[in-house]
Amino acid sequence: MGNNGSTRASRKPSGRSSRKKSGGGVSRRALLIGGGAVVAAGTAAVLAREEMRRAWWRIPGVEKPRKPGELDYAGATWVAASEANWRRADRPDDFRIDRVIIHVTQGSFDSAVRVFQDPSHRAATHYIVGQDGRVVQMIRELDVAYQAGNRSFNERAVGIEHEGFVDRPKDLTEEMYEASARLTASICARYDIPIDREHIIGHVEVPGTDHTDPGPHWDWDRYLKLVRRAATAPPTPSASASAKAE
Repeated sequence: MGNNGSTRASRKPSGRSSRKKSGGGVSRRALLIGGGAVVAAGTAAVLAREEMRRAWWRIPGVEKPRKPGELDYAGATWVAASEANWRRADRPDDFRIDRVIIHVTQGSFDSAVRVFQDPSHRAATHYIVGQDGRVVQMIRELDVAYQAGNRSFNERAVGIEHEGFVDRPKDLTEEMYEASARLTASICARYDIPIDREHIIGHVEVPGTDHTDPGPHWDWDRYLKLVRRAATAPPTPSASASAKAE
């Protein structure tokens, strides 16, 4: 570029090499290799520190207290998912929670519950919301659900399944939207998650996924309005009692 495609050969002085001998000094190549080793070692140290930071809770006596069947959301009922479908953690201390991922089950409420109880499925979400507005919690928000096909997003997100099929708009009922919005508002309040489309996303938006849910009929504008409304509504008596008990 800039020379009309022509080149001019550089002329070397006759009888002399264009390279200088190092005379025992450190070569540029050695410096580069050595520098790369230092960088690699530094990166390894950073990764090791990060892994230690995430693993601190595994020390006996450090993990948060747990009770079987304990709920994170007062409006849910508890049904445990198979332990093969999630990973024990201590969020948000080991992994910051900064996303809510919206899913659609491609099946009935009951079939989704059964699938999440099946250890061979190797996937589940924290919650399932039915077309009638009922909510079941199957994994503690403390723990990492195998939900999105992306490890980083799994570690940082709470997942909500919704009963129905992506190609049937009638499945997305008013009761489901309302119940899910209240749940998402509660999650966002707990972890200081902004109520916007960057932080409340569909499964289809997770990098590397081959899923299409919640599908083209999911009304994001309507949903976010409902979440914001739920976030500013006064707490219900049951929610207030649950918060005091905690």
